[in-house]
This record gives sequence, structure tokens and C-alpha cells, in this order.
Amino acid sequence: MFEPLLRRVSIVRQEHDPVWPADGWLVARSTGALHVHPKRRATPEEWTWVIAHGLLHLGFGHFQKRARQDLWNVACDAFVNRFLADLKIGRRPADIHAPEALPGSTENAIYDHLFERGVPPTLRDCGTAGPGGQDMELVEEPRWSGYTDWPKLLAEGLRAAVAGAVDVAAGVAPTLGAARTSTSPAIRARSWFIANYPLLGALAAAFDLIEDAKVCKAMEISVAAVDAEAREVYMNPQAALDEMESRFVMAHELLHVGLRHQARRQGRDPYFWNVACDYVINGWLMEMGVGTPPRLGLLHDAELKGLSAETVYDRIVADLRRYRKLMTLRGVGACDILPGRRPEWWEGSEGVELDAFYRRCLSQGLLYHQEQCRGLIPAGLLEEIRALDQPPLPWDVQLAQWFDHHFPPRERRRSYARPSRRQAATPDIPRPRYVPVADDAVRTFGVVLDTSGSMDRKLLAKALGAIASYSLSREVEAVRLVFCDAAPYDEGYVRPEDIAGRVKVKGRGGTVLQPGIDLLEKALDFPKDGPLLIITDGYCDSLRVRREHAFLIPAGAGLPFTPQGPVFRVR
Repeated sequence: MFEPLLRRVSIVRQEHDPVWPADGWLVARSTGALHVHPKRRATPEEWTWVIAHGLLHLGFGHFQKRARQDLWNVACDAFVNRFLADLKIGRRPADIHAPEALPGSTENAIYDHLFERGVPPTLRDCGTAGPGGQDMELVEEPRWSGYTDWPKLLAEGLRAAVAGAVDVAAGVAPTLGAARTSTSPAIRARSWFIANYPLLGALAAAFDLIEDAKVCKAMEISVAAVDAEAREVYMNPQAALDEMESRFVMAHELLHVGLRHQARRQGRDPYFWNVACDYVINGWLMEMGVGTPPRLGLLHDAELKGLSAETVYDRIVADLRRYRKLMTLRGVGACDILPGRRPEWWEGSEGVELDAFYRRCLSQGLLYHQEQCRGLIPAGLLEEIRALDQPPLPWDVQLAQWFDHHFPPRERRRSYARPSRRQAATPDIPRPRYVPVADDAVRTFGVVLDTSGSMDRKLLAKALGAIASYSLSREVEAVRLVFCDAAPYDEGYVRPEDIAGRVKVKGRGGTVLQPGIDLLEKALDFPKDGPLLIITDGYCDSLRVRREHAFLIPAGAGLPFTPQGPVFRVR
């Protein structure tokens, strides 16, 4: 019964605390702090009774302003002592009195009687603050502090206690503690998704729910977190979320997995990427009306409505000071998307199968959700689910499309002018030949190749091989090649067939790419409309490119700036 209250209160036991009573036991504050005497010796049963007394002051909503605060404290103490006597919990200390009869059935009735006739001797020293002391202290909290509905928490505990007692009496559970977990708000929220919300029902059924305060404390999880690889959702019971708040938080974590936020990070800063995803998800959930946002706080900004997580991330990294100390559901400066065992795990057979399973859960859930008309789905979420249903194009296909855009096939025309082709079977029938139409366009592009010591040789080989093959297939006459490490090395124009095999890579020092880009942009013998392909591992300076360009980087790597051109990620 007292567990929901105990999750939210703090028991202060300090030797130099000015709040605890010198000749008493405990003083309760409206903030949820129970200040206990640090040196008083007593049995566990007596301390159980004293702490229950302070908790009931919170649970009964006794912290109210009255004309005579001392009389109100006496009335509440007498009422709580009678309740504890009927509850038969712990043992009342000998120096705390408990009246046999009360002058009223409620706290207000007792207070009115005391206000008119005074305090009788039988109602004196009923509190835990010692003779003549008040064990309730009303504290004016700042507006920004979180509000805790203590009576609601007590009601939740009473409901759980009654349900647990019924389960024990029916033989369903051996003890009250075993029956308690079946009625937790997180368990009920998970059951609601499975039974009533097809969009996330399959994901909710696939994940194990971990409600262990010790595990959450060890993993530094304040409210909730999700592990996509382990298929576990962590909900901290000490956050004391109700069922509607648990629905919101659980939907938040499941959408992180279903929308593949861990895989879509692509080298971005984990924390700022997590914050960007939180802004987008929370806006959708509030628009959909799934549960209620937790009272502990939430990342939400109406100005970011309709933006993708990638766009929100680009805004965040432009003002890092403002967003560095924001709180996710895991805590301040922490990610509620738990890091996996290793990034390459998702590229193996087990990771690929699990990734496909998550995509299928969300896409099929969307289909069932729409067929059964189960509620609103924002347009942005709808687009992301449909986009994730299609597998991403490999990097080499994207690079081929980039070549097709900049180097379309040359136009050809038929000609019967000599020499023409004749077939041996029909030598008298002339056959046309195809002649390319002459054009003045110079088919070339520039390659800025990062040759610093951090570049992987396999990446260099893959990139140069792909460039050579696509250049030959698109009839590119020559490629302007520039190597860059601490300084640019201009190789001039290189034939495509010579790139992959006979080019000697220079440099392998530091990384400064901007001089190489400036060299090509200012070169008089390089076309003004010639595109650039920048190959790097991402460990470079911030670049300014004034013409059409694209980046080719390793999968999982990121750029220290917002790229303006397409980015191809080599696996």
C-alpha cells in the first residue's frame, strides 16, 4: 500500500539537519522529504509506524493552509493515529499518544471541534515531532518544480494492495509481493498496447519489460530506456508513473526502435541525435493522444512540428550550448536509446533478421491500425513508416545515380554513310551504324581524396574502383584528382582506367581538405560547372564547397558540419 509513496519520498537522516526535532522522531515536509532523528534508537516496528505516520500525512493531503495551523496539525495527527491503529502496522512508540475516541469522523470535523473548544489532554502529543511540536511543514515550492499528487499515489497503492490480497486469497499468487507486479502501471500499459493499439502492439509484445529499481539505478536510468539488441524496455519504478504516463513513455521507447533511430544515427553525436529524435517523437505522441506526458518533464517544441529528426539535429548542432544539458527519459545528458554491443552486429545475419522484424512489426501495425480506424497518425510518422518499409539503396547504386545525373548518356544517331555494316546472310542490304552526336560539354569531374593516416585502405580501394568503373561506363574522358592530407597534391587529369590500379597515393599525414577544394574551384583548366566528389573518413575540417558536390564516407561515420550535397556511405 505504501510502495508508490515510498518511491517518491526522500528520507533525510543528517546529523546537522535543522528540520528534525531534537526530542521527537520525524517531521514531514510537503515536498516529500521525511526528516528523521539521526540518533534515536528504536526497533524496526517502531520506525515502521513512525514512517507510515509521515507517509499518511502526504497521502491524505494534510498539507493545507489553515487559520490555526497548530490545531490542524493536531487534528491530522489524531486521525492518522486512529487509521494506523485500525491498519495494525508496526508498533506505536510509547511517547506518542493515541486517543481512544475522536471528536469527529474526519480531519475537518476534528479541526472544527478543536477550533471551538480547544485541545483536550487526550489529543496532545499525538504527533511525531515531540511534545508540543508540529510534524508537518508546509513549504512554498517554486513554480518550475514538479507537482506530485500524493493522494493519487496512495490510491494507487490501496488498489494494488486490494488486488494483491484477492490474488493471494484465490491462490493465484503465494504472497502479496508476488501479486504486486501483475498490477503495475507499466504492465497494464503494455497489455493495453497489445490488446488495443495495433500500431505498436507487435513491438510491445516482442519486448521484455524490466521493472527493477536496482537495475535502473546501476544503468543510470531515471525514467525509461530501450535496448533494441536485447529487446528490452526499462521502466524505473521509482519514477512512479501512472498508467497513462506509462503508455506515453512506452510508446516513446517503442518508436525509437520501430523507426530505427539507432541505425539512422550515421555517425552523428549520440546524445544530440537522441534529443532530436525525442523532440520529433514527443510531438507525434501528443498529437496522437497516446497516454499523457509524464509530470517529470518532456522535450517538446511546437516550432519543430513537421520536421524530421535529421533536420532537428542540424538545428541543434548549430546551438550546442542551449541543448547540451537537456533531459531525456534516461536523465540529463544521457541517451535513452541504449548503445548496442557493437555497430557491426546489425550487419550480420542475426542483426539483419532483427532489423527486418522491427520494420515488419511497424509496417503491419500501420496496416491494421488504419483498417480498424484506431486513431490519428501524423503525416510525418506515416511517411517515415512507409519509407522504412523500403530497403535503402546500396551506396554504389546511389553513386551510379549521381553519375547518371551529371553525365547522361551521349545522344546517338543512325547513319547510312560509308562505311556501313553488312551481314553475310544478306550482303545486298545495307545496315546503319550509330554515330555519337558531337557536343561541346567536357565530361570530367574532380575528386578530392583524403589521404590522411586515419583513412582505411579498404575504403580507398573501394572508392577508387567504383569511380574508375562508373567513369568508364559514362564515357568520362578524364578525372581531375587531388590528394589531401596536411597539404594538397594535384595529380592533374588522370584517365579513368588508370585510377584503380596505377595511381600512387601521396600524403598519409594530417587532414586538411579545404585547400584541395579551393585548388579545384580556382583552377583555370577545370570546368566551372564540373562537380566534385569528396572522399573522406569524416575526421576533417569544416568545408565550404561552392559548386555541385557529393561526399563518400564510411558507414557509421559522420561529418563535423551539415552537408549540402548527397552523402554516400560505404560499407
